[in-house]
Amino acid sequence: MIIVPILLTVLALLALVHWYLWRRLVRDVSAPGGWYRRVGTVLAVLLPLLSVGAVVGGRVLPLAAERWLAWPGYLWLAVLLYLTMAVLVGELVRVVWLRVTAAKAPEAQSAPDDPSRRLFVARTVAIGAAGAAVAVVGNGAYGVLRGPSLKRVTVPLAKLPRRAHGYRIAVVSDIHLGPILGRSHTRRIVDTINGTQPDLIAIVGDLVDGSVPELGPAAVPLADLRARDGAYFVTGNHEYFSGAQPWVEFVRSLGVWPLENDRIELPWFDLAGVNDLAGTAQGQGPDFEQALGDRDRLRAAVLLSHQPVTVHDAVRYGVDLQLSGHTHGGQLWPGNYLAELANPTVAGLERYGDTQLYVTRGAGAWGPPVRVGAPSDITVLTLASLQA
Repeated sequence: MIIVPILLTVLALLALVHWYLWRRLVRDVSAPGGWYRRVGTVLAVLLPLLSVGAVVGGRVLPLAAERWLAWPGYLWLAVLLYLTMAVLVGELVRVVWLRVTAAKAPEAQSAPDDPSRRLFVARTVAIGAAGAAVAVVGNGAYGVLRGPSLKRVTVPLAKLPRRAHGYRIAVVSDIHLGPILGRSHTRRIVDTINGTQPDLIAIVGDLVDGSVPELGPAAVPLADLRARDGAYFVTGNHEYFSGAQPWVEFVRSLGVWPLENDRIELPWFDLAGVNDLAGTAQGQGPDFEQALGDRDRLRAAVLLSHQPVTVHDAVRYGVDLQLSGHTHGGQLWPGNYLAELANPTVAGLERYGDTQLYVTRGAGAWGPPVRVGAPSDITVLTLASLQA
């Protein structure tokens, strides 16, 4: 029952933030009874309802209906974040501006109380804050809808045989097909990956936010993925919100091989994959012993695991390279600082003992189709043999 007070607290905070913004952006800049005041008041009530509907709709509404709430509701959540930050900065600007103009005014004592000056400052701050928030969110949404950029990273592996020097793995995670990102998003990702001509493709979880009947058609372009040694998939936490096993079977039908606490021995290294931690509650969690326990540790091992936090298990099992996603790189600045509290690595390549961990920022977005300070990516990792 602890979830009830948490939800009430979140709703109360949402209401408080909207009241504050209404006060600064509507009441303080308009006359009572005017059209702007009326429209602003209606939006101050309607927009948070749309946002709550977008978050809740994925659990209770069919996908077609959810789309009507997802676009405005989620976009407003992103605007709300940066609008609130901009207005808070505007509070400081407001104080400084009024003090400076008061000091320059002929009647310095009465200038700060001049209603026309206060109205001018309030309107200027409101316009500036709204413009900044819309510009930031608009640019962030364009980046997501345009599709992920391509990154290239070289990873040296001590145990990699000389003949595998230059082996290329295309890593993609957090595609998040759902009410906003659909089949065209998948097609862009497939075309980008195929254009790199990788040796192997790794899809590291959080492919979908919905069921197979609703989102299966959006995932179908994955059948066109092409790599010499195939494409592989492990579950992310969002698969367990959507029905993991049906998605595992559907992905398999597209020619992408699921690694469910399993391992295959390629000629050059062992490729293993574990289920996401979210599957633990359903008896389908990660099993490192099953995936890695009996392998030959003289061979290099690459592990697919959605959440970076499992790197400590990877170290214990002698994994050379773990590939993860999950963090989105924070997605919306300053979310990267929060992501750092829960993940050993938020983005990029880092070493933990003899194990290297690479975390991709992901190719999609969850919630708002917006990224700020954490652009989406597909990474081509080039493995380098120290014997070459």
